[in-house]
Amino acid sequence: MSSPASAPSHAAVDRVAAALAAQGLEPEIVWFDDAVTTAQLAADALGVEVGQIANSLVFTLDDEPILVLTSGAHRVDTEWLGSELGGVIRRASKETVKAATGQVIGGVAPLGHPAPVRTIVDTDLAAHPVVWAAAGHAKTVFPTTFDDLVRITGGTPRAVEPARESAAESA
Repeated sequence: MSSPASAPSHAAVDRVAAALAAQGLEPEIVWFDDAVTTAQLAADALGVEVGQIANSLVFTLDDEPILVLTSGAHRVDTEWLGSELGGVIRRASKETVKAATGQVIGGVAPLGHPAPVRTIVDTDLAAHPVVWAAAGHAKTVFPTTFDDLVRITGGTPRAVEPARESAAESA
């Protein structure tokens, strides 16, 4: 990992840092030596639980881009979430991701986009005092809180999969 003084520069990361500063936040952006392409790799590199990783996934909801920030501990149930949101969710193409966020798949940050993107923030992230999100490049992340993630994105907190029954409830 790189310290701030020796960290490389990248236009998308610089936009994310500026957007964070505009929201009153100046977290240290962590640069990894190699891309962290999965939540588990990011968690391992940071020494945190995989559930603390806020995956930034771009979908389309009835052909409009939507950003879903989900805990790395599980997947988005697109059929269920689409139904809950009153439409059909599909995985966005790499071109749609780039056009909507100004960033490429693997490094999509929750902010720093050319224009606001409708955002859903997985309520499972609220279980962690610190969560980590991509900072505009596949080698970067920054720490934040669930509340700040909701605030800086203007996102809607909600489940991204149906509630699971506990063993006690299903017995």
